[in-house]
Parts: sequence; structure tokens; C-alpha cells
Amino acid sequence: MERKSKTETKKKKVVVAFSGGLDTSFTVMYLVKEMGYEVYAACANTGGFSEEQLKTNEENAYKLGATEYVTIDVTKEYYEKSLKFMVYGNVLRNGTYPVSVSSERIFQGMAIARYAKEIGADAIAHGSTGAGNDQVRFDMTFLVMAPGVEIITLTRDMTLTRQYEIDYLNKHGFKADFAKLKYSYNVGIWGTSICGGEILDSAQGLPESAYLKKVTKEGSEQLRLEFKKGEIHAVNGKVYKDKIKAIQAVEAIGAAYGIGRDMHVGDTIVGIKGRVGFEAAAPMLIIGAHRFLEKYTLSKWQQYWKDQVANWYGMFLHESQYLEPVMRDIEAMLAESQRNVNGTVILELHPLSFSTVGVESKDDLVKTKFGEYGETQKGWTAEDAKGFIKVTSTPLRVYYSNHKDEL
Repeated sequence: MERKSKTETKKKKVVVAFSGGLDTSFTVMYLVKEMGYEVYAACANTGGFSEEQLKTNEENAYKLGATEYVTIDVTKEYYEKSLKFMVYGNVLRNGTYPVSVSSERIFQGMAIARYAKEIGADAIAHGSTGAGNDQVRFDMTFLVMAPGVEIITLTRDMTLTRQYEIDYLNKHGFKADFAKLKYSYNVGIWGTSICGGEILDSAQGLPESAYLKKVTKEGSEQLRLEFKKGEIHAVNGKVYKDKIKAIQAVEAIGAAYGIGRDMHVGDTIVGIKGRVGFEAAAPMLIIGAHRFLEKYTLSKWQQYWKDQVANWYGMFLHESQYLEPVMRDIEAMLAESQRNVNGTVILELHPLSFSTVGVESKDDLVKTKFGEYGETQKGWTAEDAKGFIKVTSTPLRVYYSNHKDEL
């Protein structure tokens, strides 16, 4: 009998971006049983998995046939390389949505690509469908960071139904509960997105039961958020070196009031419009406080130009362009703009809302020896004011002197 060579018998390695959900669970088992791959299940955590969920993911990955399971914690990298800059830029897509899932997927994709290269994988697989944005974010990241590595997407390529995947797993002895729920959730450090249910009807909003975090507080309380160079530094006087823990502390306080709930409608990468509900207490409170502090500490034109580039930064994150080199240039501008954004912002929290109260800052430009708005001027005379107004009005006076009929 002719002996097979090592090359012929060696199984190909595939890394599955494993969330523990139905699509990625099916993918692991199918690649092992039907395609003969040696599967490495990798869960890239950007702050949305509890320790219990990660333990369950590991147990299930081995039950599904994975050769190896790893959790890759990229939460701190996600903060340092993205969230920090989104706060600097007060980034809210369409003025509403804190760009949570969009940015998370990029960092999950980069972590998976690095791991695939580390173990010498022949392929990377993910569970995205052909109808959403995530397929673009994962595929583009893998194409750039792991060139030459095959990309496998069974759910997309085989046009699989949920029931087909459930039946396949059950047939092969994997009895996890993948019952179809009314809503689907994506939980992360920068908020929770909610899809399905009433969201599919443009005329309806979400009921209280759809939100994972319930309103448990009544009345009101003050929240004090301190920033140093634009970065969250302290929450109610407690200093946090670990910024992830600071975000979690703000989330716990704000979520008890149901703050940060809203509905986002926007254009998807694939060309259709999408609608998603979300709850994001920490992002909305931190960005709201940061924006308020900047009104006191930045010049008019600093605010204006920062808003322009920050809008592009959020859009490029959403459109899977994080790796575009211009993003590093925008980050440099955003970081530099924060050198004087220091101080404590006082917020008033109420059920389902919050309001800004004031700031305490050594860089407060409202406090000035030149005068108090609407009260008294100290840096100029009445004659200076008259001259300023006359010069400022010159272009209008020139125009209307020739076009009196338009007045």
C-alpha cells in the first residue's frame, strides 16, 4: 500500500470568529464534520461578554468539535485606539448613535486576523449573512490584515435558514437552546443594540420589556464627571486609572435611570436603510458631559473644525474604514485639540433623561477679565464696539447699496 505524505494527511487550519451564537456554532461543527478542517474557535471580546458567557463559549466550542478555543480580550485596545477618540470627537452617528457595534466589529476582526496569522491558519470563518454591514467589516479587515488567507462564510454562501442550522446541530448531538427570540441584542462596553420586534415597523417604538436594563431609580441625583485632557478621569470624585472601569461605573449609575435609550435610523454600507434601537447610558453621559466641557474650554474655531473631522471619523468607523491612513491623522488632530479640556462637569440625572448643570475648570474661558456676556465689557470701550460693528457691517452695506430693491 502506498503511504500518504504528511502534506496529504495534514488538515487545514481555520479560525472561526466565535460568538457562541447559532451561526458560529453551526460553522464550527460543519467545518469539522463536513469539510475536515482543524477548527480554532476564537472569541474576540470587546467588553460585551461576562465571565460566565466566556466559560460557556469555551465549553460549547469543544463540544462542537473545535481543536482549540481562545478568548482574545481586546477591550483595552478598543478603548485606546477607538473609544478614546470617539469621546474626543463627541462622535454620534447622525447625531444619535454612539457607533458601538460598528467600531467593535473592526477590533474583533483585527484580533481574529492577528490570531490567524499567529497560528498559521489557512482560512478564517465568520457567521455574517449577506444582508448586513458586518460581512463588510470582517471581510475587509481580513483581506487587509491576513492577505492570502481564505475567508469562509457558510451562512452567507449557503443562504442558510435558522431552522436548518438548528436541525443540523441537533442531529449531531448539540442540544443548545437557539429558540428564535423576538429581539436580538449585541452587548458591548459602548452600548447595547436591539434589533427585531417593533423595530421592523417604522411607525413603532420599543416597549419597556425590550430593554435589558430596567429603570430602577426615581427622582434625581447629580453626577460629577472629571476629564483630564479630554479623557475621563474621575466619577463622583473617584479616580480611575482603568478607563474601562470608569465607563462601567458611569454605565451602572446612568442605566438605573434608563438614560441613553434611543432609536437610530441610518444608511448601511450595503445600500439599504437600517433601523436599530439601543441603550447606552455611559456613552451618552460621557459624550454629553465632554461636549459641554468643550464649550467652556475650546475656542470657537477649535470646536468648529474638530466637529468636521469628528463627523468623518465616525462615518469612516461605520463604513469599515478604520484602517484608512487618514484615520491616524484625524486621531492626531482630535488628541491635540484636548490639551485644555480639563475639569469637572456636573450633570443632573432623571428617569430617561439628564441635563447639564455646570463645570468647574481652571481652563474655563467663560471666566475672563475682558467682560461678562450681557453684563459689562472690560476689554474694550463703547467707541471700540461701535467701530467693530461698523466694520463688520461693511460687506452688507456695500451689497445693499447696489441692490436696494432686495431690502
